[in-house]
Amino acid sequence: MFQEIREPHLKYLFPTAASIPVTLNGGMRMPSWFDLYGLQIGGREDQEGIKRAAKEIVSELIAQEESAGIKSDRIVVGGFSQGGALALYSALTLDKQLAGAMSLSSWLPIASDFPKALSVNKNIPILVCHGDSDTVVTPQVGLRSRTRMAEFAPNITSKIYRGVGHSSSEEEMIDVRDFIRKCLPNL
Repeated sequence: MFQEIREPHLKYLFPTAASIPVTLNGGMRMPSWFDLYGLQIGGREDQEGIKRAAKEIVSELIAQEESAGIKSDRIVVGGFSQGGALALYSALTLDKQLAGAMSLSSWLPIASDFPKALSVNKNIPILVCHGDSDTVVTPQVGLRSRTRMAEFAPNITSKIYRGVGHSSSEEEMIDVRDFIRKCLPNL
């Protein structure tokens, strides 16, 4: 589905998390950016792991792109589920100006850090998408995150998709394409 919305003037990176033991998965190893204890509102979070991933993975990827000549303000970070959570936390705490951030079927981790942890990206465009039938990261978790972010990040667009579970849809991908086009026009 993503191939159909790809912009030819842009470079896309899709990093994959390393396999680590995940508490929510009974300690079994699975690709994960940080440990998960649960997905309920106000639940315990792997704060150290989230902050480490934002610093060691997302910041490093951005630094690599800058070394290749791409300015940080021409970078949009985004992800699905846990990747979206990491993208939001990273975008809002990084010390480099970004073009935007996207979160699909996700949440804002360590919400209690904000607005204190907010960086230079306070006003970047943020796209938050969620299916109304998501049983993994419930729409209530997504709504609560969006409501929390609206307290300190004024440029949020929120989309809800009817009948979509913890997955994506053609309509959502069109919204992602349009958001990327807005944030990163062909110069």
